[in-house]
Amino acid sequence: MSGTPKLNRAALAACILLGALAGAWVGGLLIFATSLDATVEDGDTVTDAIVVLTGGSERLSRGLALLEAGKGRKLFISGVHKGVDLPELLRQLHLPQSEARCCIVLGHAADDTTGNAAETAAWMEAEHFTSLRLVTASYHMRRSVLEFRRAMPDATIVAHPVFPDAFKRDQWWRWPGTAHLLATEYTKYLAAQARHLLIPKPPERKP
Repeated sequence: MSGTPKLNRAALAACILLGALAGAWVGGLLIFATSLDATVEDGDTVTDAIVVLTGGSERLSRGLALLEAGKGRKLFISGVHKGVDLPELLRQLHLPQSEARCCIVLGHAADDTTGNAAETAAWMEAEHFTSLRLVTASYHMRRSVLEFRRAMPDATIVAHPVFPDAFKRDQWWRWPGTAHLLATEYTKYLAAQARHLLIPKPPERKP
């Protein structure tokens, strides 16, 4: 019986700790959700490249429009399924064939956001580009910028979020799909931050 109070105190301490962590997570999620971009802050700066992360037709159509408007010299689409070429990709997303096909490059090596950043960094280095306009969904932008800045610390990155109709930013908690998406993305963002803090960045290759 003498060990029972100690067990109870340990269980109580564990519950308090878990409760504090859960409260911190919920509070962070609320800040994350309410601070998402609602507009494109910089729509004018011309960069070397426009980079689109696959995940929806809105992203690619916006990237194509930016390329045709002269906001970048080339459009790089990262995370395209292997074996899919540009005409097939445009057909899948029900987008018209682009007149600027000569300036569009597909990347097939990335499977996640970290891979997008690594794939884009390699392509930017090969092209001798130093600036890019990053096109992805607003809820995905913060984690994307985090990964891209780690992969390309010296590059200029201009965020260009898109706002899918299915993502209900206002009163997001009333929409189960949006709430789940935000919770998942916030958790991935925290994991990315923790990974960057705990795992040293590999030394840059010497030219």
